Amino acid sequence: MEPTHLAHAIELAALRGGGRGFRFVKNDKWVDQFHSFEAIEERTRSLGGALQALGLEKGDRVALILPDNSEFVFAFLAALRAGVVPVPIYPPMGAGQLSGYLDNTRHIVERCGAKVLITSPVIKSVLGNVQASCPALRTVATYAALEDARCPLRPPTIAPDDLAFLQFTSGSTARPKGVCVTHANLLANIRNINVEGLEIDPKVDSALSWLPLYHDMGLIGFVLSPIVGTIQTTFLSPLTFLFRPSSWLRAMSHYGATMTFGPNFAYALCVKRVRDAELEGVDLSHWRVAGCGAEPIRAEALEGFAEAFGKVGFRQEAFYPAYGLAESTLAVSFARGVPTDRVQTSALAQGRAVPHEADGATRIVSCGRPFAGHEIGVFALDDDHSHAPLPDRTVGELRLRGPSVFSGYFQDPALSAQAFAGGWYRTGDLGYLADGSAHVCGRSKELLIVRGRNYYPQDIEWAASQVEGVRKGNVIAFGTEGADGEGESVVLAFETSIEGAAEREQLVTSVRARVMEHTGLSLEEVLPLAAGVLPKTSSGKLQRLKTRELYQDGQLSTRKSVRDSDRVEQVKAVAKSQLAYLRLALFGGRARGGADETGSA
Repeated sequence: MEPTHLAHAIELAALRGGGRGFRFVKNDKWVDQFHSFEAIEERTRSLGGALQALGLEKGDRVALILPDNSEFVFAFLAALRAGVVPVPIYPPMGAGQLSGYLDNTRHIVERCGAKVLITSPVIKSVLGNVQASCPALRTVATYAALEDARCPLRPPTIAPDDLAFLQFTSGSTARPKGVCVTHANLLANIRNINVEGLEIDPKVDSALSWLPLYHDMGLIGFVLSPIVGTIQTTFLSPLTFLFRPSSWLRAMSHYGATMTFGPNFAYALCVKRVRDAELEGVDLSHWRVAGCGAEPIRAEALEGFAEAFGKVGFRQEAFYPAYGLAESTLAVSFARGVPTDRVQTSALAQGRAVPHEADGATRIVSCGRPFAGHEIGVFALDDDHSHAPLPDRTVGELRLRGPSVFSGYFQDPALSAQAFAGGWYRTGDLGYLADGSAHVCGRSKELLIVRGRNYYPQDIEWAASQVEGVRKGNVIAFGTEGADGEGESVVLAFETSIEGAAEREQLVTSVRARVMEHTGLSLEEVLPLAAGVLPKTSSGKLQRLKTRELYQDGQLSTRKSVRDSDRVEQVKAVAKSQLAYLRLALFGGRARGGADETGSA
């Protein structure tokens, strides 16, 4: 029997789990808690009843801000059981930039019309301003209170086309938008991933992830896919990996996991920071699937990882380069190994991917063919009806259609209509097809056109990151109006730990030379910045357009690092938020005067 919706999948997992389930690791000493699929079904059933007891009905939205992995998973699955639509929101990353976090959270809560928000006691203490500004939000409750209020579940009738959850985009190019993901979208994509893409055998394979669960790769790939496939899964905290990248490799070895995923930067970070002493006793020979996606994939990063950790059993054949996006539920296609297309750099600048084996070629990793029942097409940006697909090896906009593709953005028909062209979803990604496989070059909104030539910022950033002293994964290239007022010029900003003025000047010279050598481009300006200055989304992606805005406003060079944020300002933000919460408790409803009177964060 195949599940008809995700709540049904949770029930089936309890019957088919065979002792498998979810393990939540508390630290890198491998202290963990295990919950079988049978126990997960029982617990989420009573938690789903508790959500209903809060007044939530089928189709209502519940916002989840839960940094603890196990609490998030149980609350999310409980919402599915109750027919309530969960809306994951990333937790604050620290004291820095709290006002921006509250503004983003308020936008999502108000936009989705959440009636209830579930969070931790610490986060609840700073959300008063959010609750005061969102009239639909009736209750902010802690997960512990939800546990204490367990109630019998009244199972709703759920149809495949019902909304399962809202995935708000991370906002790397615009305000977050609510992607409507149905049960049918999820089940179609998960079947493609588990069966066609990765050929998972739940009796042999097990998964491990440190990815944040409030984004699609971590949530769908490592919570919902394992539920449907009854796959044993181990969860590490994202902070465990970021503080000690070797924990990822050591956990893969310790738990005997065969599958994991990570963005390109994660593999590069391991090469940079994992020391030989940390690999003592590590065996990665059983690692079968090393997925890579969510950001541009560099062949050099994956090959470097395979070379560095081949000595402990890792095989380059384990790599699965992936193309995906939230609007297509999660994954669009997979490749195997590190299949690389070497193309002529000068021709690529003119929109043609001409094979070129000589030195100096641009290397583009193939992301494979689309899943069965799905299509990837390449069209000119101005082909508003998708009438004329471009031929192989011609760069254009990648467009998608198939059962995994969403129907539109939440309660935004105008934006939803703009997202499609003749029935194809417009991804905004530039790329080309070669023998049916997708090759991604960059984002259309970020393409740099200098004197009639096309440059992809990712190529410029990669070249700069090869210079010693530049923090890898912390480089942004963007376009700005040229000094002569004609055409576009390119500015590059990067983070560095080097502080001396003379040393930084030499570093800038080296960066200019490396970019010129690799791309033939002369940079207008190069800005060395302290660590933590460049803006990022909640998923860790660099915000290229935000960086350009800061530069144009004259704020980029003077911007403080997240690590050095003014603590006084953070105290003020917390105080304003708690004052708003107090007003809400005393007077009810929206605080008088709206956001201005309550102290807009």
